[in-house]
Amino acid sequence: MHEVRRQGYLTAVVAALAVLLAIFLAPIATFAQEALPSWNDGKAKSDIVAFVNKVTTHGGDGYVAPEDRVAVFDNDGTLWSEQPFYFQLGFTFDRVKTLAPAHPEWKSQEPFKSVLKGDMAGLAKSGEKGLVDMVAATHSGMTTAEFEKIVTDWFATAQHPKTHRPYNEMTFQPMVELLNYLRANGFKTYIVSGGGVEFMRPMTEKMYGIPPEQVIGSTAVTKYALQGDVPVLMRQGKINFINDGPGKPVGINQVIGRRPIFVAGNSDGDYEMLRWVMGGNSPHFAMIVHHTDAAREYAYDRKSSFGKLDKALDEAALRNWLVVDMKSDWKKIYPFDN
Repeated sequence: MHEVRRQGYLTAVVAALAVLLAIFLAPIATFAQEALPSWNDGKAKSDIVAFVNKVTTHGGDGYVAPEDRVAVFDNDGTLWSEQPFYFQLGFTFDRVKTLAPAHPEWKSQEPFKSVLKGDMAGLAKSGEKGLVDMVAATHSGMTTAEFEKIVTDWFATAQHPKTHRPYNEMTFQPMVELLNYLRANGFKTYIVSGGGVEFMRPMTEKMYGIPPEQVIGSTAVTKYALQGDVPVLMRQGKINFINDGPGKPVGINQVIGRRPIFVAGNSDGDYEMLRWVMGGNSPHFAMIVHHTDAAREYAYDRKSSFGKLDKALDEAALRNWLVVDMKSDWKKIYPFDN
């Protein structure tokens, strides 16, 4: 009889504790479930949340195992700003000015001449070849470790021409929240960008929580060498792989080896990546960040020199891709916005 009473007492205590835990943990659970706080309530936010719930609900028709929950994101214009020019282009301009004293010939040689004069119209006349030549001259002739330090130091001091904020603060707060939300629900997040992979890698973990090995980008030819008896990797002035347009699905396949189920981009340079991800058999989700907020950021699409969005915008509705309107869907743009 004594043992029965003891068991009854313990059962009552456990039940009481369970009630207390439910009461005290309810606010915590509610807070943990709050998704995308910088997103306005509406179709964009609800569609994202509905998809994540679908692929993470055990026993549901759309359940996807954690190992297959791969999400890929473009970087320029999708995770950080890309106007009035790509960040890496701004870095290249600054490199030209830094290296110019050792290259007096640049004063009369395009595209360097126009950069040194601040003549963007003259630079534009050099076309794609001029930009490639400029990147080759400013991004090569050093080890990968030396280049990483140059990039890191630049991000620590360079400021965006419009906001006068450090470039590393020019990330889109709603997209950072989206990355965190996906990872909290078992997704592995990757950057898939046309930018140089070694330009992005020094910063992506601090900015987005994405480690270097989960960054896919364009690459330069790199060769093993010895400096004295120290083995190094030397950056060459040649392009190895351009991870843009049709190159993006190729890069994903080479590095990840799985077809993602979530993809986000903002330009026609992401079109093939969007198409390829949405061609999979698993449940899938595609979104385009549409720059519509001239006051808080920039407004551009079809005719922009950077981040042109034309073909992909036309096909978004036909292919059931979510178009996120920055002006109406986001409460704030940058982390420093009120």
